[in-house]
Amino acid sequence: MVKIEKMSVRLGLENFLQNNLNIVGGARVGLLMNPSSTNSQLESSLELLHQNSDVELTTILGPQHGTRGETQDNMIEWEDYLDTRTKCPVYSLYGETRKPTGHMLRNLDILLFDVQDIGTRCYTYISTMVLAMEACGEQGKTFVVLDRPNPINGVNVEGPILTPNFRSFVGLTPIPIRHGMTVGELALFFNQECGISCKLEIVQMEGWNREMFFENTNLPWIPPSPNMPTVKTTLVYPGMSLVEGTNISEGRGTTCPFEFSGAPWIEPYDLAKTLEDLELPGVRFRPIYFTPTFHKWSQQMIGGVQIHVTDRNKFLPLRTGLELIKVYRETGKDQFHWKLPPYEYECEKLPFDILCGTDEVRVQIENGMTPEEIECL
Repeated sequence: MVKIEKMSVRLGLENFLQNNLNIVGGARVGLLMNPSSTNSQLESSLELLHQNSDVELTTILGPQHGTRGETQDNMIEWEDYLDTRTKCPVYSLYGETRKPTGHMLRNLDILLFDVQDIGTRCYTYISTMVLAMEACGEQGKTFVVLDRPNPINGVNVEGPILTPNFRSFVGLTPIPIRHGMTVGELALFFNQECGISCKLEIVQMEGWNREMFFENTNLPWIPPSPNMPTVKTTLVYPGMSLVEGTNISEGRGTTCPFEFSGAPWIEPYDLAKTLEDLELPGVRFRPIYFTPTFHKWSQQMIGGVQIHVTDRNKFLPLRTGLELIKVYRETGKDQFHWKLPPYEYECEKLPFDILCGTDEVRVQIENGMTPEEIECL
């Protein structure tokens, strides 16, 4: 692959404020945002819109983890409130209500979406975008996406495409696990191919190309959720997110979520050697012990490995994640199990299956197929 140098990428937010304010001329504006909603100078899109005399900001909406990023995974207790700085109502789209209601949208004509995605289908912000687009289409509102980079590039695509029977909040549309699109491109796809048909505008970036990883953009990384602390986390997440569907720790409750994984029955040096012997491309495995402060195996010292990506252009996160799960399962025997429902509002299907978007991957693993064979199907 051609070496990509660092470039100054101009975000959709910045293009909107400088060149595209005519989109909202005279309209009441809502903003769907979270802490990742900043410009290249770390200024919040909420503050920038609030301070702009050409924008009538009336409404704020937030996805999972809240507009302030204060809640952990599967915590739905954050509630609607009044923002003290802007005096705008703030509505939660992660709780009993995940699709904006008429009440939430009553005081706006245009809804801006400015949230950093991480390039993986099960990351729920794009599901929130789908539901917000549907609501805008139904209620005659315009939906505007301020585009942002796909941090793990716009070239590589991995994993099964979601099948209709496994549609859930961690996957509402028929796209692969690692989808290779920006939020603007996803919105166009959803609108044209998934039957939403809302009035849609995309404010594009400048300087971004498909081969870029986030480090090439010269933009600051703002964790879009509590367990997405670094750009390295986004790179391993497409495969390691599947570990959530097992009783293996995916490293939540540590400083390296999704890079760490482990279980009580694991001898780390044996596990690391088994994985190293697979000679997976672009990755090494380091034996570790760790004690999660919360989540699976909380307050217990467990053994496992840390993933070290050595060549992100060769690294295959889906293949790597499946290999880890396969080895953990074979090592643990009766101690390993697939996590049981409920998971992300889904109360019937196994979490691993809804993360994959199909039950075929789990069945193939149980039938002894290798991840390489599964990927070739």
